[in-house]
Amino acid sequence: MKREVARAFVQLHVLHHAQHEEVFGMKLIEELGRHGYRLSPGTIYPLLHRMEGQGLLACREVLVEGRRRKCYRITAAGRRTLREVRPQLRELVEELLEEPHP
Repeated sequence: MKREVARAFVQLHVLHHAQHEEVFGMKLIEELGRHGYRLSPGTIYPLLHRMEGQGLLACREVLVEGRRRKCYRITAAGRRTLREVRPQLRELVEELLEEPHP
């Protein structure tokens, strides 16, 4: 269960970062590492590919120092998903962080 929840949070992070700039696997591994996630290339690349298949991300290949790099940007569907989930996420965070009732 913890793995499924973590995957959902990672996907939200990816969408958030991809709406501001193009992202790629190793950059996301580093960025998400700053948030406490320990991801390997074997985790992030299939996730990015799956999100592309779901229409949330668009991919383009660029040549960097003679190597192909897949760069991802959020799509209109990804923006819509992020916009729709924000109020629900905000409500959940407020409930989770609320002081416990006696």
